Amino acid sequence: MKSRADKLGRMVSLVKLQLRLSEWQLAHLRQQERSLQDEQEWLVGALNEGRPPAGSSSESIARRLNRTSASARVVTEQASEQLDKVRLETRRVKQLEEIAKAALAEKLRDAEKRSLEEMKGTSLTVRAWTPRPASRNKT
Repeated sequence: MKSRADKLGRMVSLVKLQLRLSEWQLAHLRQQERSLQDEQEWLVGALNEGRPPAGSSSESIARRLNRTSASARVVTEQASEQLDKVRLETRRVKQLEEIAKAALAEKLRDAEKRSLEEMKGTSLTVRAWTPRPASRNKT
């Protein structure tokens, strides 16, 4: 059976992987946000020039701008939620790291204690097997 410190160490590494995935998702959403903003700027510029690109009318550009704006709002909302998730997972990682660090320190103290007991020859198992000295006080 693995020790508590080993289990906590594995949990920390898994939570860190989840955090990295969440951060990647946030970066992807931010990239989508930038793309949609760039497209909005281009569409607004095309409408303001008064000369729509070949094959497009002002109305089609306006519809496309409305769809892009709606998509940008959705992506911005998702990015905000994802940012909250990343912050929560970051706190969770820090908490688990502290718990794992404490468990590892406890494991090392126990190992050191056992080692010292073995060096002294006063292991708990040895004490249990040795007879107690007779009491010298006789009444």
